[in-house]
Amino acid sequence: MGTILILTNSSGGLYDFRNELLLGLLNKHRVIISLPDDTKVKELQEEGCEIITTPINRRGVNPREDGKLFLAYRKLLKQVKPDLVITYTIKPNIYGGFACRLLRIPYMSTITGLGGAFDRKGLFLKMIVCMYRAGLRKAECIFFQNKENKGIFDGFRIRGKKERLVNGSGVNLERHVFEEYPKEGKTAFLFVGRVMKERGILEFLEAAVRLHRDDVEFAILGYCDEDFQELLNEYEEKGIISQWGFHTEVHPFLTRAGAVVVASFHEGMSNALIEAAATGRPVIASDISGCREAFEEGVTGFGFTPGDADDLIGAMEKFLALSRPERARMGKAAREKMEREFDRKQVIRAYLEEVERIVE
Repeated sequence: MGTILILTNSSGGLYDFRNELLLGLLNKHRVIISLPDDTKVKELQEEGCEIITTPINRRGVNPREDGKLFLAYRKLLKQVKPDLVITYTIKPNIYGGFACRLLRIPYMSTITGLGGAFDRKGLFLKMIVCMYRAGLRKAECIFFQNKENKGIFDGFRIRGKKERLVNGSGVNLERHVFEEYPKEGKTAFLFVGRVMKERGILEFLEAAVRLHRDDVEFAILGYCDEDFQELLNEYEEKGIISQWGFHTEVHPFLTRAGAVVVASFHEGMSNALIEAAATGRPVIASDISGCREAFEEGVTGFGFTPGDADDLIGAMEKFLALSRPERARMGKAAREKMEREFDRKQVIRAYLEEVERIVE
């Protein structure tokens, strides 16, 4: 029995998308989790995980606060003396990885997405590359969720001892069961995700205005992460959109959708997309790495250029031109793709193989 320390920036993300891995680890190991919030702490503790609170500023680069985070991780590692550290998301990957490297503690990291960091140029890009190299150089294994992210790291010579490619966090096919396509009622285009510019909310709202009609609904499901609430309220009062709120359990809402819209500018692997597909719903998705792997054009959904409202509207119009039986067949094909390629059990197996290799 070994001690596994997990560094992450969200209890909710860890519990919702990686809980099956935690349960697999708990079968053989002591599991300690360092995280900044208490959203799912009770549930994690009930399963047997030990929790340590470590504050993280998730936004931007702040040398003072990030320096404190590195020191907190180093202190934690000295106290816990783990046999293996598993890191998720940018700051735990970089600062946790660097602390592990200095203390010669085995660790493996997951690249859950790169955001817009590698779209920048000049000094900022050089700094980001140096930080990732420092944090991941001695990683026993780096897990990538899409080929493009791995290609970017290869191009900048950011490497660990080993790399593996997995289909995101996978999807729990027992939790997100197939649901028959709605046989009547309005066609609901459901935007799922945090309401923020980088998730494509402005393009979705423009589509809602331009495609507004009685038999189509534009609904939003997710936490309003930026100052968009006033704008959403205004659009709802005008009857242009519906706000379905923020819910930790999204499956009941996915069943009400005619198609799920993922309009992100960047993704590691879109959990919203694969959960929608597993439920049997066609998707309207950004044609980017992290989305395009999870849908087939004209078969399980339609793609569009992120940030391009005209292209999004064009994809929606293609979907609206389909009959309900055609949409239902598209949803069934989406489910079948998830069963073939995105079963979470496949992802868990990959992680546990590496854990057993490292922790003898």
